[in-house]
Amino acid sequence: MSEDGRIFREAWIAGVRMHFPGEPKDSYITPWEETPAWEREAAAAVCGQVRELVRGSAGRAVRLSREQKGQFVAVCWAAQMYKHFEDPKPGYVAGWDQLPGWQRETDADIFEAVERSMDG
Repeated sequence: MSEDGRIFREAWIAGVRMHFPGEPKDSYITPWEETPAWEREAAAAVCGQVRELVRGSAGRAVRLSREQKGQFVAVCWAAQMYKHFEDPKPGYVAGWDQLPGWQRETDADIFEAVERSMDG
């Protein structure tokens, strides 16, 4: 679980650094070791869900568009936020169309990082 969460978190940080306009909030780039336990658990769960989608598609999920990949990560993340919080912040559970472009790109990057981690 820890390794899955770390893959997710490292892809998130790399995506934020690449796509976020300006200087990101510290919480966006907090290293894995300092990430709150609930967030580590959520990251590992979403990574696992991406892995299951890829496995369940016999590897054909690679043919999904970047947008579809990002949407999958966003929906899985929103579900985790409802699991961990009775009343999550609106930004944690926003629909795809409400997410800023940098976050949509980062979510797609996360999916692709999980795919790459499965190639070995």
